[in-house]
Amino acid sequence: MIVLDTRAGVIGIDPSLPETATSFGAGPIRIFFRIYLPAALPEVLAGLRLGLIRAVEGVVIGQLLVAIMGVGELFELYSRNFLFEEFWALLFIMFVLAFATSEAVGIVERRVEHWAGSR
Repeated sequence: MIVLDTRAGVIGIDPSLPETATSFGAGPIRIFFRIYLPAALPEVLAGLRLGLIRAVEGVVIGQLLVAIMGVGELFELYSRNFLFEEFWALLFIMFVLAFATSEAVGIVERRVEHWAGSR
């Protein structure tokens, strides 16, 4: 997901920008950091945001399947012993963690989204 969004961001760059930078003597590293990275950064962050949400889901599901220790073990223990207050509290904490990381990336994404409009 992150790779596809990054690819979309790089493809969306006007081809005349790197050509113009090359004609003014910019090297490949300077072109990457001055043109490609700022232009693709909003799409990269959007992919990262979606990837983080999927990662948290994967951790919870993986822990549930291999519940030897960790969050999955706690979910299994609480549901097996009918400790639903603790179960919902843990679920709420996991939700808040996923939401907080998503919003942190969203804040960074909103700060750099003007670069996408200037392509």
